[in-house]
Order: sequence, then C-alpha cells, then structure tokens
Amino acid sequence: MRKARLVSLLLVLDGCAAALSSGSAPDPRAVQPERPSVATHAGTVAPGYVEIETGVETDRNADNTHAVLIPTVVKVGVAPRAQLSIFAPVLRTTGVPLGAGDAGVGVKWRFTDGGPLGRLAILPSFTWSTGGDRGTGSNAAGLLLIDSRSIGPVSLDLNVGLTRHGDGANVARTTTVWTASSGIPVAGALGWQLECFGYPGTHGAGGNAPIVAMLTGPTLGAWRSLAFDTGVILPLTGPQPKAWYAGAVANLGSLVW
Repeated sequence: MRKARLVSLLLVLDGCAAALSSGSAPDPRAVQPERPSVATHAGTVAPGYVEIETGVETDRNADNTHAVLIPTVVKVGVAPRAQLSIFAPVLRTTGVPLGAGDAGVGVKWRFTDGGPLGRLAILPSFTWSTGGDRGTGSNAAGLLLIDSRSIGPVSLDLNVGLTRHGDGANVARTTTVWTASSGIPVAGALGWQLECFGYPGTHGAGGNAPIVAMLTGPTLGAWRSLAFDTGVILPLTGPQPKAWYAGAVANLGSLVW
C-alpha cells in the first residue's frame, strides 16, 4: 500500500508553486517549480523550453519501515498553454532495493489565463506498470483539475484529481486526491510554501484509510533558471508517513538553437 501512495503522488505531480514562480512566467528561462508536494499550479514551460525537477524524499512509516523516493520530472513546453511532462521516479522501500518505479507521461493544458475565473488547467496523465515491486502492478490513467490565483503577493493553488487503475493487488481501482497550497514571499529570493492535502479512503484489497497531511518548508530562487526547496511532510490523520524532502528545478533553455 505504501508503494501505491508513492506512485499516486507522482501521478498528480508532487509540486507546490513556490512564491517566486507561481504563474506562467513571461521570462521563458524563469523556473516554475512543481515539486515536491502533491499540488501543482496552472503554469506551463514556454514552448520549446525544457525544465528538469528532481530531489529526494525520505519517509518513516508508523511500523518503522522506511522509503526513499527520487521523483524526477522532465517538462517540455509544446504550446503557449501546454506542457508535456515525463515522470521517471526512482524509489526504495524496506525489503526492495533502489530502482526505477512506474514511468508515466502527462500533458498540462491551461485554458484560462486570468480574469474572474483565475488560471484554470487540466492535467491528464497515464502511467505504465514498469516498476515491478516498486510500483502498483497496474497501468493507470489520471485527470487533475487545477485552479491557480493570487491574493496580493501570495499564490494559491487548488487541485482535485482522480486516478483509475487497472487490475492490481497493491492499489484500489479508483483513487482521488485534493490539495490546497500557497507560496508566500519572505525576503528577496526566499519564500515559504504551505500545503494541506488529502487522499480520501478507498476500498477493496488495495484499499487505504483516508489520509490528510500538511507540508511546509522554505524555497530559494538561486538564479532565474534554478531554484531549491526543502521541508517536512507531517500526517494529520491516516497512514501518511512522516517525511523530509529536498529538491531542485532547473530550466535548461530552448531546444531550438
């Protein structure tokens, strides 16, 4: 069941919009972090540009088992409001050595860019059961709804998602997620992120009790094309493990030279 939660986190992109880059930046080299949490924002990478996000998350479960997750996402701008994301997680759990998890792809499409409705986007995704013992054992299709807006200098991102899994012993056929996250400027390039997220309970052989947790930690925009973050994930209810994370996102520039 723990492996299912790790992969579900990746399906919906483990990323909170940092205060330094919550929107669709006019500078195509300005990074737009989407990790390390569950939430994501409506911003997309500029057409022809590439960003890579990676990092590490260490989990400690209530039964003293451990997990290490390295969630890597490659993002490619394919249109002014569309982005292709390629998910290539690496993870290790107690009794299972470090190796590749279930790989996936998604396309984020932003269909409003402000006004009364804010910035709205959808993110359909598909994940293959390539991870063996490190995955869910089934292919999965997901859909995430994204609402991003600003309240003064503070960014607010709301997500609601549903994932439909194929046959697999490690995960329920249908899982859902909700998130509310914000990025707050502190001083200069230093910001702070705060998020609350939840996985409603599921039934069946791979079912889980409901989970509600919070995430918080600092963000740092080192340069316009490079940013860092770190922090903790704390369970509020349910079997969410305590976790520490750290990561980085880099904009590599345009594919068209």
